[in-house]
Amino acid sequence: MDAPPIAVLVTGDPIAQTRATRGDFLELIRAAAPAFSAVPWQAHDARVLDVLPDLTDALAVIVTGSPLSVTDAEPWMGRAAAALVQWVRAEVPLLGICFGHQLLGHALGGRVSRNPRGREMGSVEFVVSEADPVVGGPGSWLVNSTHVDSVVELPPGARVIGSTQLEPAAAVRFGPLAWGVQFHPELDAAVMRQYIEARRPALLAENFDVAATERSVREAPAAAAIIERFLHVASESRLRRAS
Repeated sequence: MDAPPIAVLVTGDPIAQTRATRGDFLELIRAAAPAFSAVPWQAHDARVLDVLPDLTDALAVIVTGSPLSVTDAEPWMGRAAAALVQWVRAEVPLLGICFGHQLLGHALGGRVSRNPRGREMGSVEFVVSEADPVVGGPGSWLVNSTHVDSVVELPPGARVIGSTQLEPAAAVRFGPLAWGVQFHPELDAAVMRQYIEARRPALLAENFDVAATERSVREAPAAAAIIERFLHVASESRLRRAS
């Protein structure tokens, strides 16, 4: 019997320089989970599929980031949101990253809008308020972040398990097997610097201290470990269901 795949629901692409030097989001996410390199990975581009595949048999589903906004309410976002609700109900292990986190929050009944505290960019301190099998903690460490929107109202039953100075819902447990993180665990320091350079015009227009943001950048191994922990939890859940 073939091993169940790890499904990556693609909702956007990295910036051009990152795509050219490091690949797409599937490649970035997969590189952050070397323990699962032998497991089959599949990408499903939600932006171009009229009907999303049934992923209830996947080992796990990871929803990528995107430069778009959930508030744009494009038709494909509605289809993806409906699928996310079905997978949460079926207890398919889910991890939403940045836009994926926001789409998951929106799909389950929360509200997404521009973060009233402003853009979050760079390596920022992340504080976990309670121990969690995927997010880790309790404790604090650096995460690499780039976002403007946030889940400003949680859906019913969701709870915050981690925050940053500008993002009170930086990590959320949406259900028994559904998590979202507002940062990018798949971005290392080199890619974070690429993002800052690409966003320089917007940052300067917002009177952002670009030099300080560049100096903030560090490797964030504790954040990257979230992806592997999530996949270990997904694997353990599958074993329990099979027993």
